[in-house]
Amino acid sequence: MQKRDLNKSGGSGGGSAAPAPKRGRPFGSTSGSAAASFAADFVAPSTLLGPSLQVHTSFAASDQNNKRIVLALQSGLKSELTWALNTLTLLSFKEKEDMRKDSLAKISGLLDALLQVIDDWRDIALPKELQKTRRVRTLGSNSLVTGFGYEYEALGSNDNVKQSGLTDASVQKNVAKFRPSEWWYDEDGLFNLDDEGRAEKQQCAVAASNIIRNFSFMPENEVIMAANRHCLETVFQCIEDHSTEDEELVTNALETIVNLAPLLDLRIFSSSKPSYIKITEKRAVQAIMGMLGSAVKAWHCAAAELLGRLIINPDNEPFLLPFFPQIHKRLVDLMSSPALDAQAAAVGALYNLAEVNMDCRLKLASERWAVDRLLRVIRAPHPVPEVCRKAAMILESLVSEPQNKALLLAYENAFAEILFSDTRYSDTFARILYELTSRPSNKFTAARGVWGM
Repeated sequence: MQKRDLNKSGGSGGGSAAPAPKRGRPFGSTSGSAAASFAADFVAPSTLLGPSLQVHTSFAASDQNNKRIVLALQSGLKSELTWALNTLTLLSFKEKEDMRKDSLAKISGLLDALLQVIDDWRDIALPKELQKTRRVRTLGSNSLVTGFGYEYEALGSNDNVKQSGLTDASVQKNVAKFRPSEWWYDEDGLFNLDDEGRAEKQQCAVAASNIIRNFSFMPENEVIMAANRHCLETVFQCIEDHSTEDEELVTNALETIVNLAPLLDLRIFSSSKPSYIKITEKRAVQAIMGMLGSAVKAWHCAAAELLGRLIINPDNEPFLLPFFPQIHKRLVDLMSSPALDAQAAAVGALYNLAEVNMDCRLKLASERWAVDRLLRVIRAPHPVPEVCRKAAMILESLVSEPQNKALLLAYENAFAEILFSDTRYSDTFARILYELTSRPSNKFTAARGVWGM
């Protein structure tokens, strides 16, 4: 999946042609130093993150430099944070330096430091008027000390003083000195950020998410990141809030999850590992469903691909099964989309979902337009032969269930037409017609079992 149209192009460096970029790789990921410098300028605008840097390949081999990067991220200082993010952005773009890849995977505290940058933005992301307000405590409001956890309010409120009839000078003195603790965190408080400061925090969070996304492409990092609960909770929370969060931050988070999906076990959200955001398995799947229903092509394509990868792990099935009717309906809708990427993502997800159990195959076959749209993908045909092959294999999985034969017999002529007109899938449709008509389990189909002769 590509983040931007610009990312689809790639430069070349040296005398040989550059290899094809990985899925979703940013511009310049497979090119030489000049293209990498351009990519750094593209990701880190000078207006917010300062000038881009040229980092020598030997830089990442030094333990001292590694510690300096982590400390710079943890400091929260703008100049240090900018330097660390720019450095990591350049290092994570280049793919060929094995030493660099190994060191990035083993830097202690680096992933948590990057996640903290995102968390710092998430803490201030929503405007004050959209945040959940503190519940007003009314129990024992006429008492000086309520015992309800907010004694300082009873001591410091003028209303409480008047209601209780207290006129003691010491109480009046406390009223004059009282400052609620929430004052320090108020939107208009002394230490809060103005619009420019919020924009800088947001850009830092986007840069950190882009680095984490790049890390997820490296095999050395996949196991570490898929087992890090803080990392998974952060990225799932970002896609959960896709309607209010920065679009690039959401895209980076979604691509990170897609890359980690083959190793992702949703049970991690109920494990004994420390939790930071309290994401549950159900909330995680609901966040994916929100992305699947999005009108943004890059998002619903990635969500379809993510579901197809998650279901491969049998441990994830109990959390996905309740959502199968919604998933089937949405994926069938995507197959009718004119976007070829959406069709390929939907077919790829259905290919894996159809292999889960008999119930999934029965529900998919009974889904309105499902078989028609699978046939349309094959007949069109889709420019990627693998997509057409998977569509044919889905039909073969559906016909393997005897309960589906009555539904699929209506398409016997269409299956026969593809059998004789397209040699690439003739074997698959020969098996489909054989399964559909040769078994004597139905008296109406027994006499029509000519395809198996």
